[in-house]
Amino acid sequence: MDHLTEMQAFTSIVENGGFTEAARKLKISKSAISKHISALEFRLGATLLNRTTRRVSPTEIGQQYYDKVSKILEDVRFADEQVQSMQSAPKGTIKISASTDFGGNQISRAMGAFLAQYPEIRVNMELTNRFVDLTQDNIDLAIRIGKLVDSSLKARKLATARFYIVASPEYIKKFGEPRTIDELTEHRLMHYSQGSVNQVWNLTATSGEERQIRTPGNFAVNDGLSLLTAAKEGIGLTILPNFLVSPALKDGSLVQVLEQLPVLEAGIYAVYQPATYTQPKLRACIDFLATYFKDSDATDWA
Repeated sequence: MDHLTEMQAFTSIVENGGFTEAARKLKISKSAISKHISALEFRLGATLLNRTTRRVSPTEIGQQYYDKVSKILEDVRFADEQVQSMQSAPKGTIKISASTDFGGNQISRAMGAFLAQYPEIRVNMELTNRFVDLTQDNIDLAIRIGKLVDSSLKARKLATARFYIVASPEYIKKFGEPRTIDELTEHRLMHYSQGSVNQVWNLTATSGEERQIRTPGNFAVNDGLSLLTAAKEGIGLTILPNFLVSPALKDGSLVQVLEQLPVLEAGIYAVYQPATYTQPKLRACIDFLATYFKDSDATDWA
């Protein structure tokens, strides 16, 4: 017989003072509940109940068993109710990891509308430019830009980021505007660094040829907003994503150079562990973000 059913039968008898009332509460026959108790006592090798014509009560060892089993059954009930509640309405905490640039600029903005739609969900977002391990860092959802390498994770594409080579009008006035990829080596290039300074720009020529421009440049930082500020200050040329640079291109504080080159693109993905997608809170968040970025103009993010 089922161990859990036997424990439920035993606790019901103790709490209701007899087999008849316990059977009624459990909606089973008196003979069935007697079989459960007999099987339980046989398996444990102990008498759990004192049976008299007037009342049934636990033995000393039966009382000790009841004290422990009742707590176990309460935990089981609580776990069942919690899962059922989570399935019926998205609720709970979601831990999200995103880069400082995209997380601070776009995901934080999206969360306002998301939390208004799902008031029983809490978001704990960690902005970092390091590569996070979802399991080790206890992350429910990571937002990643670029090529995905971990095949054990699931991913859903949210949008496409487009990258532009930009400079300030003051820089162009002082140093001139590059007209070809080769002319970039004559200019001050600023780099996005991660860990160590990256001194390479990977570009695609109008012919489709993949080109690498190697130059030490004069400024490197692991933060896109800092590169944006440095570019506005005229320090040099840099490559920035549309979700950061669009406002500056609109107001003229930055201009795009080498516009004839194919636009650099990278996918923006919601990455998660396969098993976690069954959680309503996570599924709601991913679906919301997919719709949010689909409905926004990804070529002209503010």
